[in-house]
Amino acid sequence: MRSQPSPFRAAPLFVLASYLLLSLVPCVPLLLGRQVPGLGRVLAAELLAWVAVWTVFQRPAWFHWLLLPALLALPTEIYLILYYGQGISTHHLGIIAESSPKEAMEFLGSKIWLMGAVMLGVLGWWLALWLAARRSPQLAWRGKSRWIALSILVVLAGLAANGRSPLGFSDFASSWPLGLPARGLDFYKERLYLARLGQRSSAFHFGANQPEPNARPEIVVMVLGESSRYDRWGINGYARDTTPLLRQEPNLVTLGDVITAVSATRLSIPVIVSRKPAMQSLKEGFSEKSFLTAYKEAGFKTWWLSNQISFGEFDTPVSVFAKEADVIQFMNLGGYNERSNLDQILLEPLRHAIADPAPKKLIVLHTLGSHWNYGQRYPREFDKWRPSLYGVDKPAHTNIKIKPEMNNSYDNSILYTDWFLSQVIGQLKDTAQLTSMMYVADHGQTLYDGSCNLAFHGHNTQFEFHVPALVWYSDEYQERYPDKIKQLLRHRKARLATENVFHTLLDLGDIGYDDERLEWSIISKRFKQHKRYVDSYGWSDYDHASFKGDCREVIDKGKPLKQEK
Repeated sequence: MRSQPSPFRAAPLFVLASYLLLSLVPCVPLLLGRQVPGLGRVLAAELLAWVAVWTVFQRPAWFHWLLLPALLALPTEIYLILYYGQGISTHHLGIIAESSPKEAMEFLGSKIWLMGAVMLGVLGWWLALWLAARRSPQLAWRGKSRWIALSILVVLAGLAANGRSPLGFSDFASSWPLGLPARGLDFYKERLYLARLGQRSSAFHFGANQPEPNARPEIVVMVLGESSRYDRWGINGYARDTTPLLRQEPNLVTLGDVITAVSATRLSIPVIVSRKPAMQSLKEGFSEKSFLTAYKEAGFKTWWLSNQISFGEFDTPVSVFAKEADVIQFMNLGGYNERSNLDQILLEPLRHAIADPAPKKLIVLHTLGSHWNYGQRYPREFDKWRPSLYGVDKPAHTNIKIKPEMNNSYDNSILYTDWFLSQVIGQLKDTAQLTSMMYVADHGQTLYDGSCNLAFHGHNTQFEFHVPALVWYSDEYQERYPDKIKQLLRHRKARLATENVFHTLLDLGDIGYDDERLEWSIISKRFKQHKRYVDSYGWSDYDHASFKGDCREVIDKGKPLKQEK
């Protein structure tokens, strides 16, 4: 009598062992001594996904093709976990989608051949698994148990549809290998959201130009800072010398009274880069484009070089403006965690942009600046004030006991920003061309000031609304535009808001358009101060407000205006 084939022969064992190995990818951080939040839920979602595909397709030979994307993406997933503490995210998929083959090859450099060999090896593994799966009829799931499993899955799907499932979308997206399609779906939804935001302004034009054509090469750099507060800059009077390099720049003008209307990046950046009014900042989208489009219309080639991320709840509203640029590069593979790139990663792309043959250029640098965790925003040589959070993994900003470490690390991050900006200025100086640079932070931070028990941002404090801003210009720029520099110096202490940045930046490039508002440009003789409102219990008049307690909470002396969201 012929014996039944054993399910434990080589081919089935190879298939089962490989699938188990793939399923353990979310556990890789454990091998590195790191924790994996919600690992139990992720593994449960993973098991449920395997049960689902096995019950629907019955045997691996009929569903193995579903695993091809995950196997091809496996080297990237492992690389990101090892070096950046996270796997492939919506943001990473965005980088891949936006990168040209040339940019990808420049990023990989000499590693391109290693990557190619690894990909061929992984493809060979997938083919070997497929052949083994075809030779493993023993792994087919038939009989009563399969129908019971299908029934359970239907019940669980019904619970999920009613929002009663114990497992969430993020649990499935974090699993491997069958969670990769969920990440792709999330990316697709973000792209649709981005397209919807961009649709409102798709037909918009400024009709911008340079009224007095200038054939000379010209470079304007706009640096968007992050989570930086005015009073922690030595150049602004802070007791610690956190800005020793900028202090030495003779052509640098600090702006002493600039406020942002909202203390959140996704809401404040649109007001900085476009004509979006401050009191519309809580509303989704905007009907106009940014200064990138105005510069393009005036004949400038434009760059958006970012050390932030491109997609997500807090980032997509910014990306809708970034997509206006001719060249878009998001350099941060680590998100906002402890393995994020330092801002210096922007310096080489900046060098390439400056060397581009285009005679006129606008280059936007979106930095991580002093984004939490402060101790992870600078290299060891900038860990000047101690004790600090440098090297500390996942400290809690809600823990007031780390107040000294938090404040020292924050000051160290400003010291690093000083170095970064001086490097940008140095590159512009080396061109010996007509160049200028503007810097402004999106919002500040509260840091357990005095007896204040608040930290981070979103607390309606003066520390979060009052932001550092500055303008640097080359000698060649001053020679070409002496009147603009005269007005800049005249208005350096004026009451300003981030709403002034758009108009000032276009004026820096000597760009005009039909309905321009030069009274909002601080380098124009037509400049006039305007009312400034901040998001504090409604729209509060910042210049008609008191600052309560050590937290310096902004309280309108009158009645705040109603907000529309």
